[in-house]
Amino acid sequence: MSMLLSKWEPFKELKEMEERFNHMFPKVSELESSLVDFSPAVNTREGDYAYHVEVDLPGVKKKDIKVEVKDNRLLISGERKEKKETKKDNYQRIESSYGKFERSFSLPDGVDGENVKASCDDGVLEVTIPKLEKTKAGKQIKVD
Repeated sequence: MSMLLSKWEPFKELKEMEERFNHMFPKVSELESSLVDFSPAVNTREGDYAYHVEVDLPGVKKKDIKVEVKDNRLLISGERKEKKETKKDNYQRIESSYGKFERSFSLPDGVDGENVKASCDDGVLEVTIPKLEKTKAGKQIKVD
């Protein structure tokens, strides 16, 4: 009598069940990704008189964006609460995406943190951080 040996895999059935579930409901992972926090894309550039930070925030309303300068850092945070609804004669579809974000940047030396300006247009936030004017002429110090 010969005995066949097979490798015992305790989680094999669980793995197969997960694969079947993912095959039957592929949209579950997309739904989960829309509920988690997101990290918006950021572009930075230096101009002659200021630094510019542009943040892509599609679906984020101005009232849900917070920009502050604290401890020599630029902090940008907010929340996306987007809901799209489509109604046709024989169906209705509602898609929602939510998520909080927070980005922070160390400010370089020589910036005017008191006069930072921010504006948002078409889902793009632009933060302008002016540079302090450099004095070219030296300053004479009186000796007492």
